[in-house]
Amino acid sequence: MKQKRAVHVFYGHVATGLLFMLLGTWAATQYVAFLLGYQPQLGEPLMIIGGYPVYEPWAWMFWSYHFEPYAPHVFEYASRITYASFFAMAGVMVVLSILRAKRQRQAGTYGTARWATEKELDEAGILAEEGIVLAQTRDARYASAVSRHNGEAEVKWVMKKPGAAILRHNGPEHVFCFAPTRSGKGVGLVIPTLLAWKGSCVVYDIKKENWAATAGWRRQFSHCWCFEPTSPHSVRFNPLMEIRQGDNEVRDVQNVADILVDPEGVKDRLDHWEKTGHALLVGAILHVLYAEEDKTLSGVAGFLANPGRSIEETLGMMLSHHHLEGHPHPVVASCAREMLNKSENELSGVLSTAMSFLGLYRDPVIARSTAVSDFRISDLMQGDRPVSLYLVVPPSDIDRTKPLIRLMLNQMGRRLTEKIGFGKKHYRHRLLMMLDEFPSLGRLGFYETELAYMAGYGIKCIMIAQSLNQIEKVYGQNNAILDNSHVRITYGALDERTAKRISDLLGQATEKRQQLNYAGNRLAPWLGHVMQSEQESPRPLLTPGEILQLPGDDALVMIGGLPPYRAKKLMYYQDRRFEGMAWRPAPDTPEEQQKELPEHVAPPAWMDYASERNETRYDTSYIDASGCSCGEGSGPGMSAHDDDESEEHQDLQHDHEQEHVLERMHPEDELYEGIIPEHAEDDEASVPGHQQPADESERRSRRQDRNRTIELSRTPGGGDLPL
Repeated sequence: MKQKRAVHVFYGHVATGLLFMLLGTWAATQYVAFLLGYQPQLGEPLMIIGGYPVYEPWAWMFWSYHFEPYAPHVFEYASRITYASFFAMAGVMVVLSILRAKRQRQAGTYGTARWATEKELDEAGILAEEGIVLAQTRDARYASAVSRHNGEAEVKWVMKKPGAAILRHNGPEHVFCFAPTRSGKGVGLVIPTLLAWKGSCVVYDIKKENWAATAGWRRQFSHCWCFEPTSPHSVRFNPLMEIRQGDNEVRDVQNVADILVDPEGVKDRLDHWEKTGHALLVGAILHVLYAEEDKTLSGVAGFLANPGRSIEETLGMMLSHHHLEGHPHPVVASCAREMLNKSENELSGVLSTAMSFLGLYRDPVIARSTAVSDFRISDLMQGDRPVSLYLVVPPSDIDRTKPLIRLMLNQMGRRLTEKIGFGKKHYRHRLLMMLDEFPSLGRLGFYETELAYMAGYGIKCIMIAQSLNQIEKVYGQNNAILDNSHVRITYGALDERTAKRISDLLGQATEKRQQLNYAGNRLAPWLGHVMQSEQESPRPLLTPGEILQLPGDDALVMIGGLPPYRAKKLMYYQDRRFEGMAWRPAPDTPEEQQKELPEHVAPPAWMDYASERNETRYDTSYIDASGCSCGEGSGPGMSAHDDDESEEHQDLQHDHEQEHVLERMHPEDELYEGIIPEHAEDDEASVPGHQQPADESERRSRRQDRNRTIELSRTPGGGDLPL
């Protein structure tokens, strides 16, 4: 087959050359006839077309034998035309050979990977004027120079050829960037994007550099808010105020508790203590929202660990309080009863576990930052102006404040993707989630699953990591982060695994190699036989070694549906298009931050929950069966007599709950003395289960045994406790 194909190629080239020679001589013949005026002495024409005679292609050669002495210059022109046709024939043969060789080199036996062209990028809209900034075309030129300061050497890049086109992406798809530390992610991607993006944005800013560099520019067209929970001058956000009262309150509280009990996001399954701690937090948060003044996570911690009462008294309050119209909240009451049914040791362990999840909010600065909400999550996409929210955390407090940041991001993601619409846009402004150092937030399981459809709600994510190893460490090897990232950017790698993965992502090409074989005597004046052969072999577009040695100004941009593009990094401080935009004065002072806040923040329903009560929302019939009072509570329109009866009924119910608590406590417990009825001081029989200890030593021994048991129960990892 190959031999037959070679014969066809040979005859095709010969036929093409002969055709050019024929056309050249024919043109020379017609030109001579034209100059000689088509005289009859030239002979009979082959044909006449349009009144002009057409002669044989080679006729001018016979005419030159007879008429050249009379018109030598005419036949000189004919000779030149013929010679030119010979050269044209040779040129065509060479061009055909080159095209054939090039076509053969583009074989795709092992792969067809190649670099994209600027034309393909333009057709895909990557060279548009709007969108997030990816890089710039490869016609940009940089030169590196080493600068030394205080004995430290640093490589500086200086632009030598500006004006290259900027690569932008304005689609709804997400972007994932992985590049080593100090490789230029901030100056090439984060800051230029924040300067160019006109919609709302949420920026995870660890070093507060992005706030200082871009907030001054963004405040011209958006509200700029800096949420820095470790600073007393931060704007404030209370996660509990995003819990909606009504049918959604239980699931919203459960979502909050999910983040609280798994602050790192690494637990696929919770143990017994974490599950029961989760249940206690759900009930406590609901009770605090309905019944307490301090409706914050700090208030939840203070409610559960109030030094003025025991945990049994606290649970009794949850069980007896009229959260709804004359009824306790069924979820709160069920949680309280579940806790009261546990043994004292187990209850102590559950409380210790739950309190360990609330330790962050005992910090007075954190408590101040989460005391109220200066804004609502809906303001990000539904406000009158775009919003630029910077989540600033100093590196020293990343691990400590991680649960709070994770809770905020989780609430944002869930709340902004709840509305279901078919072809309808439920937002005023698009939202960009700029998550720098994305793996430091721990495993955001909600984001991993919701990235697939988050783009349909107007939310675009840019996730930045230092290597793929970080992503695999947090999310596992078979994660969906890369799968849901339509655009991937990398500046190279410093480890072999990431370099190998990048090489695989770029693809594999088919490379043709020519091999010459010589036959004959080595010392002979000429060789007897020379044979040339071609071999196809696979080759990565870039090998792992080449990726490890990638120049410092190169960037690899991989866009779904397009070949990869080898671009040049963008350095905003050397680009005139960003001149004067960065490092403008940011609204840092409390007075400036106050001006940036919206004039009106929608008050949460919990601030005046009494007007929202609806006793028919829950089935509270089972509360009556459990012995908990479900009589008519005080409410709007009740008489003073009804109020007195209600208060008397609540007092009776409180005494009833105290009896339940006392049944589970020993009379010698310290907390027992604080809740024993006054009329029972002289009547030992009024105390259920009361037995007078034999002597003081027995009393002391019993108290020591109880204290040791409580200490053991406060360590969930210390082993199973007797129930």
